[in-house]
Amino acid sequence: MLAMRRWSEGMSSDNVKGLVLAISSSLFIGASFIVKKKGLKKAGASGVRAGVGGYSYLLEPLWWAGMITMVVGEIANFAAYAFAPAILVTPLGALSIIISAVLAHIILRERLHTFGILGCALCVVGSTTIVLHAPPERQIESVAEVWVLATEPGFLFYTALVLTIVFILIFHFVPQYGQTHIMVYIGVCSLVGSISVMSVKALGIALKLTFSGMNQLVYPQTWAFTLVVASCVITQMNYLNKALDTFNTAVVSPIYYVMFTSLTILASVIMFKDWDRQTPTQIITEMCGFVTILSGTFLLHKTKDMVDGPSLSTSMSMRSLKHEEEDLLIEGIPLKRQDSLRIP
Repeated sequence: MLAMRRWSEGMSSDNVKGLVLAISSSLFIGASFIVKKKGLKKAGASGVRAGVGGYSYLLEPLWWAGMITMVVGEIANFAAYAFAPAILVTPLGALSIIISAVLAHIILRERLHTFGILGCALCVVGSTTIVLHAPPERQIESVAEVWVLATEPGFLFYTALVLTIVFILIFHFVPQYGQTHIMVYIGVCSLVGSISVMSVKALGIALKLTFSGMNQLVYPQTWAFTLVVASCVITQMNYLNKALDTFNTAVVSPIYYVMFTSLTILASVIMFKDWDRQTPTQIITEMCGFVTILSGTFLLHKTKDMVDGPSLSTSMSMRSLKHEEEDLLIEGIPLKRQDSLRIP
C-alpha cells in the first residue's frame, strides 16, 4: 500500500486521468476487433468481402455494433491524449491485444496457446513499466502553441516523409500486393495513425482548454487539426477493415499495434519532445518496457495456431485443419497459399 501511495503521489493528476481513460479505451477497442470480425464474416458470406473492395458490411448490424464499440473506445483514447503524453497512452494499447486474443479464443475459436498467455503477461509487465516511468504532460496554454510545435522543421519533415510513403503504398503496392502482404494495409494504417494521434492530441488539448474557460474554437488551428483528424481516421478505418477481412485477427492486432505504437512514439518525441523532460535512465527503462511489450505481441503472433500438447504432429494437424476451415469461409487465407488461388 505504501508503494502504491508513493507511486500515485509521483504521478500527476493529469497522468492518472489519462491512464484510467487509456485502460478503458483498450477494453472497448479489444472487444470491437472481435465484434467487427464477426460482422465482416457474416457480411462476406452474403456479399462482396471488404478485403476485395466490397462494402456489404455497411448493411450488417453486427459490424455497426463493433464500430460503435470502437468509437466509444476511441473517444476514451481521444480524451486520454488530452491529459497524458502519447508515450504513456499509446503503449497501453497492448491491453487491447490481450482482450482481443482472449475473446478470439472464446468467440472466434482462434486458440490461445500457453505461450500466448505468457505473451499477455509480458504485455502487462511492459505496460506497467512504461506507466511507472512516463514523463509528465507538457503544460500548454493554447492550441497555437501546439501549432508552433507541429510546424517546426523536424516534424514537417516527418509528416512529408509519411505522406510520401503512404501515397506510394496506396497507389502502387495496394493494387498488387494488398491481398497477399499484410504489411501493405497495416503500413498505411500505422503511418497515417501516427499523424492522426498528434492531431488528436492537439484537438484534445484545445477542447480541454475550452471546457476550462479558455475558448480555443476561435483559433483556425483548432479546425485545421480537426480536418486532419477526420481525414486520417477515415483512411485508417478503410484500410484496417481490409486488413481484418483479409488476414487472421491474431495476426492483424499485434502487427498493427507494434507498427502504430512505434511510429506514434517517434512522432511524439519529434513533435512534443517528450524525452527532453526525462533522464536517460527513465528513457532506457521505458524502451525496455516497450521491448517487453513487443516480445509479448511476438509470442501471441507466433503461437496463434499452436495447441497445448506433447505431440508436434497433433499441433501441425490442428494448424492444417484451421487453415482448411478458414479457406472454406474465404476468411484469413494463409499468405503462402494465396498465389495458388489466384485466377491466372
